[in-house]
Amino acid sequence: MVPHLVTALTGPINELEQRVLDSTPAIERWFRLEWMEHTPPFYSAVDIRNAGFKLAPVDTNLFPGGWNNLTKEMLPLAVQAAQAAIEKICPEARNLLVIPENHSKNTFYLANVAQLVRIFHMAGLNVRVGSIDPAIKSPKKIELPNGDTVCLEPVVRSKRRLGLKNFDPCTILLNNELSAGTPGILEDLHEQYLLPPLHAGWSVRRKSNHLHSYEELSKRFGKLLGIDPWLINPIYARGDSVDFAEGRGIDVLTSHVDAVLTKVRRKYKEYGINEKPFVVVKGDTGAEGPGVITIHDAKEVEALVGKPRGASLGKAAGAARELREPGEVIVQEGVLTNERVHNGVAEPVVYMMDRYVVGGFYRVHAERNPDENLKSPGASFVPLAFSESAHLPQPGAKPGASAPNRFYMYGVVGRLAMVAASYEMEATDPDAEIYE
Repeated sequence: MVPHLVTALTGPINELEQRVLDSTPAIERWFRLEWMEHTPPFYSAVDIRNAGFKLAPVDTNLFPGGWNNLTKEMLPLAVQAAQAAIEKICPEARNLLVIPENHSKNTFYLANVAQLVRIFHMAGLNVRVGSIDPAIKSPKKIELPNGDTVCLEPVVRSKRRLGLKNFDPCTILLNNELSAGTPGILEDLHEQYLLPPLHAGWSVRRKSNHLHSYEELSKRFGKLLGIDPWLINPIYARGDSVDFAEGRGIDVLTSHVDAVLTKVRRKYKEYGINEKPFVVVKGDTGAEGPGVITIHDAKEVEALVGKPRGASLGKAAGAARELREPGEVIVQEGVLTNERVHNGVAEPVVYMMDRYVVGGFYRVHAERNPDENLKSPGASFVPLAFSESAHLPQPGAKPGASAPNRFYMYGVVGRLAMVAASYEMEATDPDAEIYE
């Protein structure tokens, strides 16, 4: 289930939220049946947008950082979920090796590593941090601003195993997105559990595969709830071989933008929504960051082509600069966020381990609009707090009689994205048996 949290969003719950709350028993059974057939990602984080009329995931991360943004109250849930996950994979586990990203000077990221070490230590494992950064040649202890300490140690590779000097783990936890490719040192580990698997890294993974899996699931889930799947699923299209610098593939991209906007306009008209539709264009690979472009009209695509470095760039053209590598892009229906924290535009991020929601936080950006990407410099993180009240939402109760668990809806959409990630991993598993 999903913890009962206080969120920033107040006011009457809308029809979609009410439908989800009223369908809790059917929803939980649906998830139970899915997990009988499929393996959840070891851990994941999902960015969610709540437009009021629509609630949808916009990014699913299978190597989540930011564990340090979760409150102390959420720690017991994470520890319980970690125990459940480890028991399922390797019940006799004793030693766990965490492999972080290589940017060892980023203390905010290392605070996330320290929190992961804490969670798995409390789950009953000996935990050490092994760096695959060639610059780390001896143990390096780093003091963090919050008082934590992280010790990075150089990994030692034998023929079939990976470990540290005098430390032989049965399980290796990757907290490294492998954006630059899969290092050979992590390949061909036949006697250890590597979590998540290498094909979850960005050197292999494609957002379009995930979106395809999510779209199929949203149709089935929509049928379960008796709702239009569009209410939980952003429309998308995939564009091949787009090169903003050289202007290649721009005609095809423009037609995709136009097609997605046309579909969204039709939906807005159907539901009487008076907002202006928009799409976001982003790379099909790689973690989401500044290179996400917001577009309201297909004509805007031409303006992104061939801008010289140092030219006066708008936000969109600046983001196009971030999409510098020619390749596949995704055109995804933009989802507004009507959430606010401290007067800044906010979006909830839901954290999961195994099949459990363990908490989350708001990503807040005071300088961004409700239709813009919040994953950019200047963003801050506000923990979601547990509700002080022990009241759970009572289906069918009079409005105001019990506080609705708004976070439950986020947990449902987050877990739906997690099931999609499970399907995606199965479909792209290089070791999967292929039946004729």
